[in-house]
Amino acid sequence: MFYVIGLGLCDEKDITVRGLEAVRSCSRVYLEAYTSILMVNKDRLEAFYGKSLILADRDMVELESDEILRNAAAENVAFLVVGDPFGATTHTDLLLRARDLQIPTQIIHNASIINAAGCSGLQLYNFGQTVSLVFFTDAWKPDSFYDRIAENAKFGLHTLVLLDIKVKEQSEENLARGRKIYEPPRYMSIPTAVNQLLEIESIRKEGILDGDSTLAIALSRVGGIPSSEGSTDDDDGTQRIVAGTLLDLQAQPESMFGKPLHSLIIAGKKLHELEAIYAGAFAVNQENWNRIAKKTS
Repeated sequence: MFYVIGLGLCDEKDITVRGLEAVRSCSRVYLEAYTSILMVNKDRLEAFYGKSLILADRDMVELESDEILRNAAAENVAFLVVGDPFGATTHTDLLLRARDLQIPTQIIHNASIINAAGCSGLQLYNFGQTVSLVFFTDAWKPDSFYDRIAENAKFGLHTLVLLDIKVKEQSEENLARGRKIYEPPRYMSIPTAVNQLLEIESIRKEGILDGDSTLAIALSRVGGIPSSEGSTDDDDGTQRIVAGTLLDLQAQPESMFGKPLHSLIIAGKKLHELEAIYAGAFAVNQENWNRIAKKTS
């Protein structure tokens, strides 16, 4: 059996009972290590699961899937994914390869940022298309996300913006020279994301991401202990939620948003009254939030 098991969002204890039983039944257990990260290290997972984990980076998953699936028709093999198994297209491709090899598969679901974004107070059925925002370079500033946000805004829908993760990436020079030297991991922060969104708005000038009137909610370490429940600024697992206009968020110090991973929600232009009240509790400028939210309710 080939298991694809969601680990949830926070730490080793987020795995489901069913998922843990499956892991402990396996002869090999792979930990996918590039589409997202947990808030604890590999050693903590191994101690809790009672199994050694094989780190599976992008190259292994995309180029060495045969090794991952080796003998899975005769023994149990697990592939662990932060969040939910269907949070990335790579995992779907791996399941299709197993299907082609007539290997039995089983999916064990868990929480992901897609549904946990409800902690913002915005109702999940009012979300539209999810978009990704990559790190800009001097020569590459893709803006296709802007059109998706515009399409959502047309119907008053919220947009979840997933921020870029760079793990085991090579510099252009090392890539060109074929050197297996990797850059340190990078995780896009809320300030970087907001600056990039406003930069594209300054180019497109369609008002979709107007800094003064676009409400947004910044999320960090969703699934961790909420900061209001006794955790300190130094706690690795502190969940933070910060709301405001894009310009409000841009004006905040980076420390306001806590440690990665970060995500950002662009609120739709038709906020329900309950959404406005709940999310408004996280606003850095309550008066400004209420004034703009009333225009969209």
